[in-house]
Amino acid sequence: MNISSDQTDHVIRAAQSGAGKLGVAACIAVLDAAGHLKGFVRMDCAWLGAIDVAIRKARTSVLFEADTEQIWEVCKPNAPAHGLEFTNEGLVTFAGGMPLRNAHGELCGAIGVSGGQVNEDREIAEAGQRAWLQQLSSPGHPFIDGETSC
Repeated sequence: MNISSDQTDHVIRAAQSGAGKLGVAACIAVLDAAGHLKGFVRMDCAWLGAIDVAIRKARTSVLFEADTEQIWEVCKPNAPAHGLEFTNEGLVTFAGGMPLRNAHGELCGAIGVSGGQVNEDREIAEAGQRAWLQQLSSPGHPFIDGETSC
């Protein structure tokens, strides 16, 4: 299952719009279900350091099929998997990475956002995720017509 180029563009545009409403210059990454970069934008004035963080948030979300902040709950100090964030060439375990699932709950990709405060990154990623979910419920989408691919 994978996210298409058109879907990727739609998700990124929605996240950019969310960032604009918050006045945040963000980096927004969308990865496919295999963890490969599908689309990326660095908004004007976004920090260079946010590039890698956005991509790693999306990658963390793909690898564990969860919101990045949920991963923190298992790897924080005294948690069952403390130190997990040091695996897989470095995970990012704070808000801003979210999986993108199809109507059957299968992973199609993930969005990662960096550039604002942690709660702003979450809100921007949620805008992209909402756009993804809206696409799934629109008439003519493959899941509405009974097909099984993203």
